Amino acid sequence: MPDPVKTLSKESEERVCVSASEACRVQLALKRLTDFVVALGVAIAFMPLMLLIACLIKVDSAGPIVFTQRRVGKDGELFDIYKFRTMRQGTPNLPTDEMLKLPSPVTKIGKFLRATSLDELPQIFNVLKNDMSIVGPRPALYNQVGLTEMRSQARVLRFLPGITGWAQVNGRDELPDDIKVEMDKWYCDHWNYWLDWKILFRTVQAVLSRRGVN
Repeated sequence: MPDPVKTLSKESEERVCVSASEACRVQLALKRLTDFVVALGVAIAFMPLMLLIACLIKVDSAGPIVFTQRRVGKDGELFDIYKFRTMRQGTPNLPTDEMLKLPSPVTKIGKFLRATSLDELPQIFNVLKNDMSIVGPRPALYNQVGLTEMRSQARVLRFLPGITGWAQVNGRDELPDDIKVEMDKWYCDHWNYWLDWKILFRTVQAVLSRRGVN
């Protein structure tokens, strides 16, 4: 005969799990709604600035205005990320730490865009397409196989990649890959809706201080 106390305890645990799962689904739906509203608002509000940046890029150097690059998205699916072009045409697709070993291919306007993170503005269209979120782990390059494998093992790829993230407000490009993965894992394991807002506010501080920018 089953123990009624253990049965009641098990049923209580199951209700808690279901409740937690439902709460998580609600928060994730709220995250997506926030992403869409914020991205749409930024697209409208910053359209004049983006048009000005587009003109400056064309005047500064030959090549396309928007640079597309293959990145690793949710569940390992590849997608094209959008950025304002900050480098000369023909620059190879390399991670930032490897790019720093080469003679700088960054254009004059590109240097300003990267320092202010304005080159990331076109990614709001990735957010509108649901390729990305405002906040999440930064997407790895398609050819960063080692980093992608580490992220897969840490179950980081279960989240949409973000324009900004926990690692970005704690060091950005100056962090080694294993530390970035640890921070991304912490974010995924501890995620809640309000953590995203905390990261957004810290992102503003990091951009203004230009900390960790290359």
